[in-house]
Amino acid sequence: MSTENLPQSPEQPSRKPRVAVVFGGRSSEHGISTVTAGAVLKAIDRTKYDVLPIGITRDGRWALTADAPERMAIVDRRTPGVEELAESSEGSVVLPVDPASREVVYSEPGSVPKALGEVDVVFPVLHGPYGEDGTLQGLLELSGVPYVGSGVLASAVGQDKEYMKRVFTSFGLKVGPYVVIRPREWQQDESAARKKIVDFAGEHGWPLFVKPARAGSSIGITKVDDLAGLDEAIAEAQRHDPKILVEAALRGREIECGVLEFEDGPRASVPAEIPPPDAHAYYDFDAKYIDSTPGIVPAPLTEEETAEVRRLAVDAFEAASCEGLVRADFFLTEDGEFVINEINTMPGFTPISMYPQMWQATGIAYPELVDRLVQAALRRSTGLR
Repeated sequence: MSTENLPQSPEQPSRKPRVAVVFGGRSSEHGISTVTAGAVLKAIDRTKYDVLPIGITRDGRWALTADAPERMAIVDRRTPGVEELAESSEGSVVLPVDPASREVVYSEPGSVPKALGEVDVVFPVLHGPYGEDGTLQGLLELSGVPYVGSGVLASAVGQDKEYMKRVFTSFGLKVGPYVVIRPREWQQDESAARKKIVDFAGEHGWPLFVKPARAGSSIGITKVDDLAGLDEAIAEAQRHDPKILVEAALRGREIECGVLEFEDGPRASVPAEIPPPDAHAYYDFDAKYIDSTPGIVPAPLTEEETAEVRRLAVDAFEAASCEGLVRADFFLTEDGEFVINEINTMPGFTPISMYPQMWQATGIAYPELVDRLVQAALRRSTGLR
């Protein structure tokens, strides 16, 4: 029987994919995460996606926040926070724990929970522990909700500088000299742990960089020029992480390179160079975000050096089983060798951050970069892959 002349049902309009931008968090990078969220919210194509901003407060509450990018900027050298953007001081957002449902629910004390609709993909712009380190990624895997960026393993490896270096070494990437002090070492015998660092300095020389092993944005890092400053540097790093990493200073140029996942695999951007900041001892948090020390994009490298650092950046991405995006940071030493310092699986992502700037110079503007990351997440399933 022909259906040619039968009345046809009108096609139902397809729903736009819904993107939850999750930001803030419990780490010391809460403020810069909020700044990043403002940039993403401003850039995301509202004709293509529905957007749901969700902020995580410093004490871990998931809050429904204002969709107000203009309120998520650094003002008077102060970063914004989720608490000042939250719709309520008590309301909380709950993600589904059933992979068969992607319904997000909002509840306040004494009120009937309110369904906020389904979420198709999460764009987590959290930095540091409790967000960039595999913890949030594990929650999203359990919930069955796709997300932008690397999975649980790569996120954890990318957050822990010790194991990141161990992975890179096993894949043949060169890393600089370092020593790790674990919490138990410090608790059991402070003198022995301190001597371990002093012996390291005796072998590799001063200055040293004392860092939290699992933090980012250069928070908690101290450049130590001699023994007199060591204890204060250790205490500062331990304020952010009980596990600390001590690195020898490398003589050379700081070179960064972005990696982005395309349909046919990861590709590297043109590299950038971070010149020594005039007003800072090194490229610290204030130099990056408050004083906005400009990088040089593209980096003034030879064609051979550019090709080499782009290859190494992709190698690092693959070594850690990354997905979505990575910023890879290198030193180009005085003897012409690239030494990888670290990767960031969710790098600084404001328009003035180096990752977007490098892709801008490669031909992908900020709004397109956001779109490509969302599309890459939508193509992937959760679970083993």
